[in-house]
Amino acid sequence: MSDSTPMPAAATRVQLPTDQELVLKVIPMPGDCNANGDIFGGWVMAHVDMAGSVLPARYAAGRMATVAVNEFIFKQPVRVGDILSFFSKVIRVGRTSITVKVEVYAERYRSQGQYTKVTEALLTYVAIDEQGRPRPLPPAGT
Repeated sequence: MSDSTPMPAAATRVQLPTDQELVLKVIPMPGDCNANGDIFGGWVMAHVDMAGSVLPARYAAGRMATVAVNEFIFKQPVRVGDILSFFSKVIRVGRTSITVKVEVYAERYRSQGQYTKVTEALLTYVAIDEQGRPRPLPPAGT
């Protein structure tokens, strides 16, 4: 889709979430495009992984690794110049792992102040030791 192509009918304007934390904002550039002129899905995935790791980093107090992408849904294309806002929320804290939901909203270049949800994902991170083995998360509040 080019900038002049109207968004599909499925794209709806939404309010940004208030029960999640804004963890990353980024603007994709022309070098991030695929052959169709949309932003590469892999580029979006990499940024979702970075955004998803922000909240678990607070818990891990050390090294951690992405162990699972439990769900990843591309709802709408991302375009050059969109202002992407990545919101994150901890869904589950286990003994060694943390599952996080990430939602991505686009503020389109030509329609500032209006948001469209473009991606949502569920990722799991695990705290690891220096040998790369899972280790227990520190107790809450430490």
